[in-house]
Amino acid sequence: MDKKTQGTLEMSAAMAISGTIGWFVVQSGLPALQVVFWRCAFGAMALGLVCGAMGLLRGVLTWRSALWAALGGVAIVTNWLLLFGAYSHVSISIATAVYNTQPFMLVVFGALLFGERVTLAKLGWLGLAFVGMLLIVQAKPGGGVASGHYALGVTMALGAAFFWALASVVAKRLTGTPPHLIALVQVAVGVLMLAPFAQLGTPPQGASTWLMLVTLGVVHTGLMYILLYGAVQKLPTYLQGALSFIYPVVAIGVDFVAFGHRLQPAQWLGAAAILLAAAAMNLQATRPRLSPAPRST
Repeated sequence: MDKKTQGTLEMSAAMAISGTIGWFVVQSGLPALQVVFWRCAFGAMALGLVCGAMGLLRGVLTWRSALWAALGGVAIVTNWLLLFGAYSHVSISIATAVYNTQPFMLVVFGALLFGERVTLAKLGWLGLAFVGMLLIVQAKPGGGVASGHYALGVTMALGAAFFWALASVVAKRLTGTPPHLIALVQVAVGVLMLAPFAQLGTPPQGASTWLMLVTLGVVHTGLMYILLYGAVQKLPTYLQGALSFIYPVVAIGVDFVAFGHRLQPAQWLGAAAILLAAAAMNLQATRPRLSPAPRST
């Protein structure tokens, strides 16, 4: 099997796994803060074993790179908190569609921080995504979503996208650092950040709840990052961007099958506009200076 084929399979598997994360979060029945804490805890165990086996725990990370990785960890953990929190206010489908505005936030960061040129084509796709956002926000919530918290859920998903884009910018400072080690630092930071608020004195109850949390940590964090980073090393940027859209497609499908959440016509149009615009941005960016990383949760 050649590298490109192997990378495509790894990337597809990583995005499919990522697309199911909303179901595990909702089924755990826990607040977002507790879910993220236990995801970080079990993810740190899994990634620690991987990094140890790869010999990455000694003499690889400098204090400077560790500091940048920790800063990225704060952004990633905040991203998870906001996205998982959004699931309790809007459907997984809507949260995922709004979350996929990440590439456009990277365009803004690229222009402001790295002097990247914003072309007319980029402005056009940004405009289409903005129209999609308006259609989603102004549509009536459906599928059992409480209308009183709809705008809050959309705002939280937007905030999650912002912090993901911020983490991507920070990652530019870590070029050359093993990505598995970066992920380990990030989840370790999450454990330290959230431990004081995770109600460790009253841990989650029930075998099914623990199964959800272990799966989120080991599969959706440890395994998913291993597959994702393995694929990133084998695939060109444009193909990474194209395959990353497996994630929202799977998430929307899971939301419909598991919870019966049906998007309203305006929401379908809005979600399609955002995903189309984001796909076009990714496919254009074959060699970007600030390349959109694959969207993973």
